[in-house]
Amino acid sequence: MPGSDVVNKQTALGGAAGIALLLFALTWRFFPGMPAPQSVPALPADTAAQSRPLVVAQAQPSAASVSASTAERERAAQWGPPISLAPPPPPAPKEIAALLKKADDAFAKGRLLDAKDGALALYRQVLEADRRSAPAKAGVEKVRNAVLQQASDALDRGDEDESAHAIAALRDEALDSEHVDELQSRLKRLRQTTPLLTRAAGILHREARDDTEATKNRNEALAVYRQVTKIDPGNKLADQGLAQIERSYLDRALAAAAQDDYAGADDALRVASAIRPGSQQLLDTRSQIQGIREQRASAVMAQANSALDAGNADLAQLLAQRALGLSPDLAGVDAFNERLRNARLYASYKPGQVLNDPFVDRNGRAPALVVIPIGSFLMGSSATEAGHRSTEEPQHEVKIALGYALGRDEVSVGEFRAFVDDAKYVTDAEKLGGSTVYDEDSGRTIERRGVSWRNDYSGAVAGDDLPVVHVSWNDAVAYAQWLSARTGKRYRLPSEAEYEYALRAGTTTRYWWGDGNPPPRIANLTGDGDKSPMQRRWTNAFPRYSDGYWGPAPIGKFPPNPFGLRDIDGNVADWIEDCWHDNYLRAPANGRAWVNPGCQRHVVRGASWGSAPDQARSAFRTSLPVDARNAQVGIRVARDL
Repeated sequence: MPGSDVVNKQTALGGAAGIALLLFALTWRFFPGMPAPQSVPALPADTAAQSRPLVVAQAQPSAASVSASTAERERAAQWGPPISLAPPPPPAPKEIAALLKKADDAFAKGRLLDAKDGALALYRQVLEADRRSAPAKAGVEKVRNAVLQQASDALDRGDEDESAHAIAALRDEALDSEHVDELQSRLKRLRQTTPLLTRAAGILHREARDDTEATKNRNEALAVYRQVTKIDPGNKLADQGLAQIERSYLDRALAAAAQDDYAGADDALRVASAIRPGSQQLLDTRSQIQGIREQRASAVMAQANSALDAGNADLAQLLAQRALGLSPDLAGVDAFNERLRNARLYASYKPGQVLNDPFVDRNGRAPALVVIPIGSFLMGSSATEAGHRSTEEPQHEVKIALGYALGRDEVSVGEFRAFVDDAKYVTDAEKLGGSTVYDEDSGRTIERRGVSWRNDYSGAVAGDDLPVVHVSWNDAVAYAQWLSARTGKRYRLPSEAEYEYALRAGTTTRYWWGDGNPPPRIANLTGDGDKSPMQRRWTNAFPRYSDGYWGPAPIGKFPPNPFGLRDIDGNVADWIEDCWHDNYLRAPANGRAWVNPGCQRHVVRGASWGSAPDQARSAFRTSLPVDARNAQVGIRVARDL
């Protein structure tokens, strides 16, 4: 029946609500933190539509629940209140922060292990309240590290009591198990070495009557310290004692170096190096002494250079040797040796250097000179050389042992003019009435009256930049003597050996440029491409060669040879100091001039603008009388260094 169905449904819902109220009551009894039940959930909508809702304003205990409550009260009277299963409430964050700050303050003040307010106790108190506290865990680790460091430092200082106390704290507080055994071993070694260290320190502080006794004390203490290092290799007190002994020898080394006693300094350093090999103090002192030596060596080398500047090569060499004894690796030694060598060989000039001596008593300068390097060469020519002549034999070795300077160019008309004007000199051409010139009409050389040094190869007025011609050997010697008077240096004509040596410039070929035809425009030579003003050509000339000049070229128009000399072969030939000899038998082997007093013929060297190819060879030589003058011979001066 529908009515009975409704009743049944209401009865079922009421039973469910009663069960729910019972469960809430039990939960509230055993878990008092839960809120008390106030009402049951509303009935479903369909049920409410069929009947009035069952509203329970307050749960009424059933007979079963009353019986259960009575049993609980009896049990509580016997065993006490029931145990709560909920975790205790955590301390307030402010309390934790206060403990951490207090612990940090204690750590900062060094109160690490105090029982109540020490850093370790406070950090652990925080961990008891909150085992997950990262700051507290880090604090315990800080305390551990600090105590470890205290123990190690105390052992280093030799403080037996403090180190033992720190080691005990690490063990008793269970702060460290990894290092305690190692520290305990160090403490044991400390107890063994302390008497030895005390003994060594006492020896070092003994009074010494003299240096010998002081050395004896140092050696005795050194032996004791070494005994300590055998027991405890890392003992810092022993190392400090060794450093003290080492310092005494290092100070002795520095004092010796300050007095230029470098042998004594080396002895002291040798002893010190055996005490603490490779110590930083030893390395620093060595470096300091090396600096003293280098500074002193530099000062002595400066004195050597000053002696060299003053022209005293022997004293300069002696001082340089002393400087090298102080510092073998002294900077600038190579440069000094070159200067010394040049001073002995070249009067402090350098090979290849160009000189231009000023006049000492008036304005003007001597012709430019090139310093010729020393060396040796084979003078003359062999019978197999094309163009060889008997006057060029026998070939013989000549050694140029002293440097000299040779004119870079022939003397110019302008330079010779300064001599004539100053000395009021009259040349042989002027005295004898003329000279030999090239005659364009006939293509030959002819005597012409009135020609002198003022004229060129054809007799026309010469430009100042042309090499002077129409000068005799006598004129050349007079010019060199005038230069000597004006400069204070010894000017002269070159020797025949000096000239050939400079002409060859280290070569052994027929010409200084090689054995064959000259390269283009290498010198003013006779080439088959040269033409005179009337289109004349040479009958004996270098084939396929032209330099653009018929007659002498202005000075400096052609490149120099390897020694830096221009027109040394070609342009004009040059007067030589040597007397003429038909061959080289008994010729000097040292490069000096071969002169016989009163000789009337002198050597002429170097090809001219009109010389045949065979006459341009490096070995070619000829001669002229002392008063001869023509359009092909000029002057190239030499100077002693």
